[in-house]
Amino acid sequence: MMRFVLSLLAAVMLAPIAATAQDSEPLHIEITDGVIEPMPFAIAGFIPESSEAADMASQITQVISSDLTGTGLFREIPKSAYIQNVSSFDTPVKYSDWQAINAQALVVGSVGMQGGKVVVKFRLFDVFSGQQMGDGQQLAASPASWRRLAHKVSDVIYSRITGEGPYFDSRVVFVSESGPKDNRQKRLAVMDYDGANVTYLTDASTIVLAPRFSRDGTKVLFTTFETGFPRIKMLDVATASARLLPEVPGTMTFAPRFSPDGTKIVYSMEQNGNTDLWMMNISSGQTQRLTTSPAIETSPSFSPDGSRIVFESDRSGTQQLYIMPASGGDATRISFGDGRYSTPVWSPRGDMIAFTKQNQGRFHIGVMRTDGSEERLLTSSFLDEGPTWSPNGRVIMFTRESPGAQGSASLYSVDISGRNLKKVSTPGAASDPAWSPLLP
Repeated sequence: MMRFVLSLLAAVMLAPIAATAQDSEPLHIEITDGVIEPMPFAIAGFIPESSEAADMASQITQVISSDLTGTGLFREIPKSAYIQNVSSFDTPVKYSDWQAINAQALVVGSVGMQGGKVVVKFRLFDVFSGQQMGDGQQLAASPASWRRLAHKVSDVIYSRITGEGPYFDSRVVFVSESGPKDNRQKRLAVMDYDGANVTYLTDASTIVLAPRFSRDGTKVLFTTFETGFPRIKMLDVATASARLLPEVPGTMTFAPRFSPDGTKIVYSMEQNGNTDLWMMNISSGQTQRLTTSPAIETSPSFSPDGSRIVFESDRSGTQQLYIMPASGGDATRISFGDGRYSTPVWSPRGDMIAFTKQNQGRFHIGVMRTDGSEERLLTSSFLDEGPTWSPNGRVIMFTRESPGAQGSASLYSVDISGRNLKKVSTPGAASDPAWSPLLP
């Protein structure tokens, strides 16, 4: 598949526009668990610097608007309400005109073509304090990567206002599904976080499940049934070439995840009717058994520092969540609520674990602290499962299956506060999402 290349043309700041600071608190969205009133903002158009940049300027503006409003934290003011006409990137900002329409943040930018690349410049303004927020920036990329430019602009705006890490310039690998419910055809696909730029990584000749990105986003682990039994395969995202990982004859291997440093994988292996967790060194193929319980133990996930693993096990009689050292050893149970817990995933921040919960005929996506405290259910439906974290640990994407013979799987996302539940656009039915790290 095409490997996108993005270069930072100017790490130095663009000259700020002079302004007189008013007596006002700095612009900031405090994200809490309560209802948040979206911040009104305005994008005074990304001004095309030439006729050939006009269409791309409009498209970049639309993507930035979609990124920000899609968080549920921002509300774009319609352009029909604008008073000031910003005709160039260096037009002085008339703060009173933007205050009059209650814009709290203002984005001004331009798009040009230079040396065969798209060049984007932008500034962010705090309207009520009458100040520019941070340095202006200038980015450049090939025309094919214009959406990445837009996402990077959105990331800067989002981070400066919220104080949260960025996540728009990222990708999601997932299982694309087609055909009837009792005979689904499945293949791996990868897309931008918002559903654009879908590329297929495998064909539909065999069942594929549970893809997982490496920490650097260059590799994907997944489970394949191409031999008739579940096996683990590793795929290079740039070339879509893949290879089966070593196995012990007569066993089944599945549910793999990379270690944070990318040198090892943890996975489940079924052998002689028993399923335990194992570790494999990718380069040497050397393996280490991590659990020896007669229970079924699966869905392992590393802590961000690689020191611990959370997993699901029915050693207590029902599916529950446990944490153990990454080298194996004693495991500590962390789930104690009603129902069954599965598919735990450690947050990239390290402070929370997302999971699937089944209770009283309903499925939920939830989060808890790493010691099992502060459990909170974010969703509820006929079937919600398989959470994956955004790169900044703020949003969770998951699979939602609709009931009935005609039911199908879709991807949804939700903020960790339980707000902003929404469907993610995909070409058809989709399941098993896995979020990439932030792209370089």
